[in-house]
Amino acid sequence: MNSMLSFYPQFWTCAFDFEGRTSRIDYWKIVLVNLILGWVLSQIAPSAVYIVFAVASICPGLAMNIRRIRDTGRPWPWIFIALIPFIGFFWLLWIELQPSADG
Repeated sequence: MNSMLSFYPQFWTCAFDFEGRTSRIDYWKIVLVNLILGWVLSQIAPSAVYIVFAVASICPGLAMNIRRIRDTGRPWPWIFIALIPFIGFFWLLWIELQPSADG
C-alpha cells in the first residue's frame, strides 16, 4: 500500500518544479486522488479545510500540468490553450491524454 501511494507526496514536493516531466499514469493518479480528496473534504468540512486544500493545490497543480505538457513533447505555453472558450479545456485534456514523448 505504501508504494502504491508513493507518487502523491511528489505532487507536493515538486510544487515549484516547472522543468521536469510527469508521466501520464502519475498525472492521472494524482488527478484522481485530488478529486476524491477534495470531494471528501468538501463533505466533511465544507468551508475552511476544503478551501485551504483547494488554494494550496493551485501551484502544485499548475506545475504538474506544465510538466505533463512538456512530457508530451510540447512547450509549456500550450497550457494557455485552456483559455480558449468552449474547446480549450477539451484540447488541453486531449494533450494530457497523449503518451509521453521520447527523450
